[in-house]
Amino acid sequence: MSEVEYTFAVAHIRGLEGRLFSQATIDQLMACRDYDAALDFIIDKGWGGLDVERDADAILAAERSKIWETIRSLSVPMETFDVLSYPNVFHNLKTAIKEVYTGQKNDDFFYEGTVPSREELRDIIARKDFSRLPGNMDAAAQDAFETIFHSNDGQLCDVIIDKACLEAIDKAGKESDSGAIRRYAETVVAVTDIKIAVRCQKTGKSIEFMRRALQPCGDVDTERLAKAAASGFEAILEYLSGGRFREAAEALRESPSAFERWCDNYLMEILRPEKYEVFSVGPLVAYVLARENEIKTVGIILSGKLNGLTDDSIRERIREMYV
Repeated sequence: MSEVEYTFAVAHIRGLEGRLFSQATIDQLMACRDYDAALDFIIDKGWGGLDVERDADAILAAERSKIWETIRSLSVPMETFDVLSYPNVFHNLKTAIKEVYTGQKNDDFFYEGTVPSREELRDIIARKDFSRLPGNMDAAAQDAFETIFHSNDGQLCDVIIDKACLEAIDKAGKESDSGAIRRYAETVVAVTDIKIAVRCQKTGKSIEFMRRALQPCGDVDTERLAKAAASGFEAILEYLSGGRFREAAEALRESPSAFERWCDNYLMEILRPEKYEVFSVGPLVAYVLARENEIKTVGIILSGKLNGLTDDSIRERIREMYV
């Protein structure tokens, strides 16, 4: 697309940004007395739709669908946004492999709206027709499939596919002409590497296991991170405190919930400058991620109220808004 064509798309997105929940709106949602009042609040804000049942999961799913309806309406190249779907696509691949392995189907374990679809993945894996998978998914799928069937090691199956996902995101970022996509890819890979290292340290994984799971990237020295994780939790904090991820170390020291919140907030921080771009796809990418962040935050609040969590406990999990 030309700069002029992106200008029109960005102008439309600028109008939609005004509808995004601000931090003040999130505070109002938090102030609702209970789950039902919170549902009323978001429905009054236009969430859901006439044909959507009065249920949190249904409303949040409808809002996720609206994101892509909006982007498609702008007539921009949809392949630009493929990298944003990779975590869901590769998750679905893992789920399809495990379904074939166990012989048990469960639609609820799949994300909707991915390419390949849930049914396509089921058919591909059942037929072992891995060549039908796009990009680097075919080799990873075959490796993971053979691994779980020969060793019964579901965790190693996960590692193989998760690593392939990170490789795909990293590759897409490096090949993209969009600064927003590059920053998104770099951030997702770096943050995921940190998550993997923390999880491996807690579960006592070997350094060899971590080397296989971590994806080298510019922002994280994965060898140093793996060695730190093998040495203990404090060593991870020491490594992170020496660079741009000092706040990640502080969040980890606070609690797992605080760290998960930091991960999402960090991505929003990286993408926030896209609000000032005009002639590129950047603002559209940032809008998609901002809406997903907004929906996740609303979901956290609704779930917390439904399950009777204290306000302090819910607030610990609330993400920062894009606007």
